[in-house]
Amino acid sequence: MNIFDVEMSGQRRRTENQKRAGDRGQWTNKKEYFLVVAGNVVGLGNVWRFPYLCYKNGGGAFLVPYGLFAAVCGIPLFLLETSFGQYTQEGFITCWRKLCPLAQGIGYGQAVMKLYVFSYIMIEVWALFYLVFSFRSQLPWATCENTWNSANCLDLQILDSPLTNLTNQSTLRNTTSAAAEFWERRVLGMSGGIEELGSVRWELALCLLACWVFCYFSIWKSVRSSGKVAYFTATFPYVMLIILLIRGLTLPGAWDGIYYYLYPDLNRLANLEVWMEAGSQIFFSYSLTSGTLNVLSSYNEYNNNCYKDSFWLCLLNSGTSFAAGFVVFSVLGFMAQRQGVTVDTVAESGPGLAFIAYPQATALMPLPQFWTICFFLMLFFLSVDTHFVLVECFITSLSDMFPKLFRKPGRHEIFTLVICSFFFLIHLMLVTEGGIYIFQLIDYYGTTGACHYFMASSECLALAWSLGADRVINIIEDMTGQRPSVFFKLCWKYIIPLLSLASFILYVVDYQHLRINDWYVYPGWAYALGWTMTLSSVLMVPLWAAGQMCLTAGTFRQRLSVLCRPAEDPAWQRREMGEEGNTTELMTSAVTT
Repeated sequence: MNIFDVEMSGQRRRTENQKRAGDRGQWTNKKEYFLVVAGNVVGLGNVWRFPYLCYKNGGGAFLVPYGLFAAVCGIPLFLLETSFGQYTQEGFITCWRKLCPLAQGIGYGQAVMKLYVFSYIMIEVWALFYLVFSFRSQLPWATCENTWNSANCLDLQILDSPLTNLTNQSTLRNTTSAAAEFWERRVLGMSGGIEELGSVRWELALCLLACWVFCYFSIWKSVRSSGKVAYFTATFPYVMLIILLIRGLTLPGAWDGIYYYLYPDLNRLANLEVWMEAGSQIFFSYSLTSGTLNVLSSYNEYNNNCYKDSFWLCLLNSGTSFAAGFVVFSVLGFMAQRQGVTVDTVAESGPGLAFIAYPQATALMPLPQFWTICFFLMLFFLSVDTHFVLVECFITSLSDMFPKLFRKPGRHEIFTLVICSFFFLIHLMLVTEGGIYIFQLIDYYGTTGACHYFMASSECLALAWSLGADRVINIIEDMTGQRPSVFFKLCWKYIIPLLSLASFILYVVDYQHLRINDWYVYPGWAYALGWTMTLSSVLMVPLWAAGQMCLTAGTFRQRLSVLCRPAEDPAWQRREMGEEGNTTELMTSAVTT
């Protein structure tokens, strides 16, 4: 038996011991892992963010920086996170003990980011609310004959008329569409600002409760339940996407919208902001630096081919983003033609696209209820996948910190119930009349691009420099049987840290205060709270490193050496030692392990 066989048998022994313990569990099969990861990374950013960014930043020309960032940042980081999660078989906090204890602050920073990302359940809540109203014989966002409408409401029939036929175009500036009033006055019941939280909107609170109940029963048995749920929640949005795509392409004016979506404006490539937004979209849509990927891959078998999985999952994500652009802009082109305006007049991003522009457009089609139901079902299940995976990863990482406490029979179900109940109560703030102001503040500051850029640089420094890029490549080869090319080593050591650091600096330099609807300015204390949320995750990394350096005995160099070395010598490290030292001693050590 050669040294490599001894190492592999030792690794298999550790894996088998873990299986026998039954503490953590594993995916039942490869399909479940693939579907859960696909459901997580293919989400709202593909539908309402990528198409708008593509249109805004040069159309087809935007695919150049997007593709470049996917190649040098997206795929390499995706592979890095999935591989060390699969190798350590730990959550995003405790995995650093086995790799680089000095960098465990990255895991705590990601845990803080998760707390803010949980607020994205509100997309699920709003989609469910719209879905219920979509079954009415008359869509409430199509007319101004409702109790919540104001005197300035503009009926869909009037809005649908070409502007050239209107006798007084200036009156349009003082009006709001029925769809906008349904969103702001009926769904949100928007107050005057964040200082006026107002009362809880009980209908949204019921939707919030339903979403948390669905989340609980999706993850209450950990991956044994979430893997089964993903068979439906990860595939159903694609069925809806295909239906909406076929319908969109057959609408009059659809190709005008697609022209706006893809028309290449090469001059935009000279704008630095275009490149920053391309990089931000890659980090956001690929779920990078959030700890999610390494937790999901930690349930894989040791010899799973994560190298091949990373390529296919990244391709699926980007392909879905591109296809979603045709769905969105074909409908916007139809809407623009009906109103006699250009596509840029109706093109929006974020909640404005999903809850104002698109519902308004579907109301103009024949059988509007059917198309509206299809759209909000797709939106609901896209957000469901992302949400329950986030919660599952958070619970897994906490359980890995205290395995004796949480891995006894029945403890996981109780702990999951406590977490879901606690955050349901916390999120009641988001369904108040001022909740949208809190949501926008969390979205803008809590999970900002600066956090992702900083975490990306920290991960690469800890793994590619402290642990060693060659050792990371050896790990991947040991697990998959495929050795990554030197290109990945260059990305991990140089390209990603430099690009992330530059993007982090540019974000801070170009920072602008958050505004809502271009008129509402938050009070000073709200901006201070926002920056506190940003720094609460970022500062975890240096503060943890400084604390560990102070608590560890020895000289500065000795402390640094201890904290940058894996807590347990893995097989690949023993192989490297054996190549330079005594082979007999190596084999004895491996067999003993």
